[in-house]
Amino acid sequence: MKNVKNVLIYGLGAIGTIYADKIQKFSPENLKILVDKERFERYSKSPVIFNGNELHLNYILPSANDFKADLIIIATKYDGLNDAIKNIKNFVSNNTIIISLLNGISSEKEIANIYGAEKLVYSYFIGHSAVRVNRYVTQDGVNKIVFGNYQDQNNVMSLKEYFDKVGINYEIPDDIIHSMWLKFMLNVSTNQPSAIWKYTFGEMINNDKCINFIINVMKEVQCIAKAEGVKNTENMLDEALISFKKMSPEGKTSMLQDVEAGRKTEVDMFAGEIIKLGEKHNISTPYNKALYELIKAIE
Repeated sequence: MKNVKNVLIYGLGAIGTIYADKIQKFSPENLKILVDKERFERYSKSPVIFNGNELHLNYILPSANDFKADLIIIATKYDGLNDAIKNIKNFVSNNTIIISLLNGISSEKEIANIYGAEKLVYSYFIGHSAVRVNRYVTQDGVNKIVFGNYQDQNNVMSLKEYFDKVGINYEIPDDIIHSMWLKFMLNVSTNQPSAIWKYTFGEMINNDKCINFIINVMKEVQCIAKAEGVKNTENMLDEALISFKKMSPEGKTSMLQDVEAGRKTEVDMFAGEIIKLGEKHNISTPYNKALYELIKAIE
């Protein structure tokens, strides 16, 4: 089992900030935040404020070569994944564990193509939405990292031991692939419509027309998941609806926050991926095609 000590975080958005704050409190000398030169100057002058407290973090540029990470946490948006894969290069060693907290189901494959599947632990973030407005990030503490690996349990146990030390909430499911697709189903079916309707979770949950639409989007994901070989897909729709109805009523999806802030959305990772996989398996995806076109129009 590996000893996780040095940690590198790439992406200081709504989710990355949660774990920068936790690890900073546990072992500040072993945490580095990987940023480009522009962010280095900006964060140094105007630190991110998490739940009312300024975070004074140790920033590092991609060109640095004097730090090797035992754990790399990628928490950027999907459009920043290629830069993340390129910029972490100097900090990866033979013993490095990499986790991606991006939404979707494709980032692990893209990272593994460069650094090897043996370094990856499949993972995702789940919890009440974190809200970022400029340099202010707020989150109510309801969060956890779900992770696992159907091939190498040594990395899983190393990560578990480290999270226990730091106090990071986590869950290790029996089938991480099923769990990741379940989260993907929830994101595809709620993030995208909410960005068009401009609705909070509560407004969607209490609207029968919204629920019916969301179910139809979920069914498309369910069909794709089954075609991709995901196990127990017959239960996914009910599982996703249960999770959806537990969301904080006043919370907003990350995609709605992106639209309101004028940022690029993750529609390519959601509807775009479902459309692509639908074509691969000859499965019709009309709801996701409509969502894709509408959100691209908004962008």
